[in-house]
Amino acid sequence: MRKKLFGYSVVFSLCMSLLMPAGSTQAADDSVRVTLPDFEVNLNGHKVENQFREYPLLVYRDITYFPMTWYDTRLLGLEAKWSPDEGLNIKQNQVTSSYVPYNSDHRNAAIYTAEVPASTVTINGKEIDNTKEKYPLLSFRDVTYFPMTWRFAHDDFRWDYNWDNTSGLSITSHNPQMNNVGLPTYAGENDVALFKGYYYFVETTDTTNHVYRAPVQQPSNKEEIYSYNVKTYQGLQKDLSFQIRDNTLWFTYHHGGAIMGGDGYVKIADDGKAEILHDGYLDFRDTKYGTLIVQLGASVFEGGNLYLLPPGLDETNHMSVGDPGVKYGAHATYNGGEGYSADSSTTVIGDDVYVLASRDQSDANKIYKINLKTNKSTKIVDTSVNWFRIINNKLYYVKDKDKVLYSSALDGAGEMKLSEHAVSWFDSINGNVFYTTKKENNLYELYKADSNEEDPLVWTTPVVSIQVLNGQLVCKLHENDDYGLALLDASGSLVLEVADPISGILTSDNGVLIKSLKDSSYKFIR
Repeated sequence: MRKKLFGYSVVFSLCMSLLMPAGSTQAADDSVRVTLPDFEVNLNGHKVENQFREYPLLVYRDITYFPMTWYDTRLLGLEAKWSPDEGLNIKQNQVTSSYVPYNSDHRNAAIYTAEVPASTVTINGKEIDNTKEKYPLLSFRDVTYFPMTWRFAHDDFRWDYNWDNTSGLSITSHNPQMNNVGLPTYAGENDVALFKGYYYFVETTDTTNHVYRAPVQQPSNKEEIYSYNVKTYQGLQKDLSFQIRDNTLWFTYHHGGAIMGGDGYVKIADDGKAEILHDGYLDFRDTKYGTLIVQLGASVFEGGNLYLLPPGLDETNHMSVGDPGVKYGAHATYNGGEGYSADSSTTVIGDDVYVLASRDQSDANKIYKINLKTNKSTKIVDTSVNWFRIINNKLYYVKDKDKVLYSSALDGAGEMKLSEHAVSWFDSINGNVFYTTKKENNLYELYKADSNEEDPLVWTTPVVSIQVLNGQLVCKLHENDDYGLALLDASGSLVLEVADPISGILTSDNGVLIKSLKDSSYKFIR
């Protein structure tokens, strides 16, 4: 995208030629002789290959210059903006990028001519006159070039700046870095997870899915932990998804058809051993009495689809939980016929299960509490709820009638309205509640719930999706936005913007693991 090259020099030169009187344009068009470096240059550990780079690093008066392209600047934690009134403004900011080599198909010459724009430049809030600088900013191939002097690199930007006759120039910035994950290309065809120091990924060969794990420090050292057949009468069902449940990594895959098939739930132990523990259309929760199973599929319509599987017993020895006439663990709909959507709200706290339940059309989608020791059922929210969560021993739920977020005590008392808008998603970090409301084209606005004042808009542009991951809000932005990802802290303040377009955010227990939209590669942000 053209907007992702900082061609400030071209814009500025055009404006100056229109604004300055005749005979004065030479000051904005001075030419200087520049060369390509004859030494190695590393930017945040990335070796710059200048010979075939569209925007190579340059040398002028024995000082190395780097191109202020979209990705090069953000790699080093810089943002550059140009306006007719203020000129070029360069500052450190909470940004990062993967390294982009800008490869071309032609070899660069050893010597070139660059221009010295006559411009006002502001660097970290300090204005400088480019025409009076010993090492001015330059323009080359319609991109502004910045001098990597000690003054700017070390004093203004606090980069680590090292020169060595053998290894050349090394610049290291201190903004968070995006590291390439050295997984094989085929890993991009399925889901990937990072958990407890291992990457987990999948390779499909013929009709078999092979699930591997490999240590983060040595991703080429893979070991197979599970395999299964993906062939069905409907074709190959290769898709697999990882998830973290109760600090344990699981993966799920579908087998068979829509009616006769099911979902397999495989638990991965810390030693890498993988074992399928559940199979069918279901949801489950661990309790101190065994595994609580919510049967979905056709079982929802029959009711009584909640049961307990004590440790060491098989499916035939399960114990029914709750009322046999109630449909559990699903959001029921009755418009134009009976239907449902699976609900993941079911929560276990001690002896109590909190679950969405429906008796019939007049008593649908209420929140119940069931005591596993006594099997006593209590309706605690007597209004139709779309879904709920329990956060810090409080109930949070979205009502069917207005799609607004409410909270109450665990017994349903003290209900409080929390949102001013219809809610599509919500979660909480450190007591702060955030929610989204849907806009057009499947985009969402992110708000922070504030019971005392108007709910503030947390992010200025709509987001594609959002999740809470490792104590941060991770916002996936639209591919046409300037940035691909935004990380926000527990208060909703910006932590980091990621320049790369993002295809997806992957399961991870540490940092942020993302999939690139450009090439389906995986990258990690610590």
